[in-house]
Amino acid sequence: MSRPDAATAADRRPERMTSLALAGLVVLAWACLHVATIWFLDAPAYPLVALLALLGLTWLSTGLFIIAHDAMHGAVAPGSPRLNAAIGQLVLWLYAGFSWRRLIVKHMAHHRHAGTEDDPDYGPGSAVAWYAKFVRTYFGWREFWVLGSTVILYALILGDRWPYVAFWAVPSILASMQLFFFGTYLPHMPRDGEQFHDRHNARSSRVSDPLSLISCFHFGGYHHEHHLYPNVPWWRLPATRRQA
Repeated sequence: MSRPDAATAADRRPERMTSLALAGLVVLAWACLHVATIWFLDAPAYPLVALLALLGLTWLSTGLFIIAHDAMHGAVAPGSPRLNAAIGQLVLWLYAGFSWRRLIVKHMAHHRHAGTEDDPDYGPGSAVAWYAKFVRTYFGWREFWVLGSTVILYALILGDRWPYVAFWAVPSILASMQLFFFGTYLPHMPRDGEQFHDRHNARSSRVSDPLSLISCFHFGGYHHEHHLYPNVPWWRLPATRRQA
């Protein structure tokens, strides 16, 4: 049987259209909810709506990063490296002002050296210490100044509504925790008495598909499959396991 990610460019045209459509849907949903909460929501009057909006923005922020991740593997627009790079940089800017170039170099190193000392995402120890290393790896001085300047500019534009800038900053922070825990820590964490299947040093959580989608856009439930077939987009991971 052929590899699930080995289709030709012509064969991947339907996949390309689906990936682009889903990416556009996630970006549009994030943008609409972002604008609605920051500019129009009365959080003190509607605390439950504010909480639901915060949770929704956290999940959609996770989705922004997953789109960037797929773009790194050429899975958003197969056969179009420049379009993948443009989409990846756009969603990283929306997410937290991150650098596409910095992240793609680190992520490719993760795939080459998964679960070893040369893996920039690997940090054996407690989840807290590992997350701290994870943040230091991807959040440098450039990100600090870009994110800080954007928050200040946003606050100045919002005027009396400046506290609502938290509906951009807080979901990004919570999404980083979600991405780390479900997409890095659980899949790559060594466990006593358990051996990984291969050099990828990764496991899949085997949770239900709805929970896999909610937790981390299938990158927890199907993480080993992602390492086996990195060019497969997030939405095709469940079918890829069945096919492979």
